[in-house]
Amino acid sequence: MKKVFQLKAIAGFVVALLISTVACAQKGKMVASPRDSVSGKVHGANISINYGSPSVKGRKIYGGLQPYGKMWRAGANEATKFTTDKDIMVEGKKLPAGSYSFFVTPGEKEFTITFNSQTGQWGIKGGGAANEDPAKDVVVATVTPKPVDMTERLKYVITSKGFELVWDTTSIPVSIK
Repeated sequence: MKKVFQLKAIAGFVVALLISTVACAQKGKMVASPRDSVSGKVHGANISINYGSPSVKGRKIYGGLQPYGKMWRAGANEATKFTTDKDIMVEGKKLPAGSYSFFVTPGEKEFTITFNSQTGQWGIKGGGAANEDPAKDVVVATVTPKPVDMTERLKYVITSKGFELVWDTTSIPVSIK
């Protein structure tokens, strides 16, 4: 009887040890493109940007992973979400207060930025195209990228002039007034 109790106790201990090991391994697991956000005040408007933050991982980003001429969700996973609490001027075009999906189309010399009124969607369709309905585009503008020091993980930075998407060796500045 004592041996049966000892065997049950050992079996219970082993099961508990296995469960705790699996649970700890899951907690330590790194997410490839973790969600991130940034917020700040620009010209009196509170803006926030919520995005997935992928890494370069030795890849060519613009003209490679993000091909020239192909719209991209400007982050990873869900489409990047841009929110402003006041009407603002983005690259000289009016963007009413609200929330928008933010997309970028890289070019060799200029990038096209798009604020789309549809939010909450996954960033891409099954074939890899941006999940963007052109009929819901609110602001489409062209910006000039600038070179920066290598930045491994995609990030957005709020500046006194607007915001920048910074990734790899490129910054995409977007002016807000």
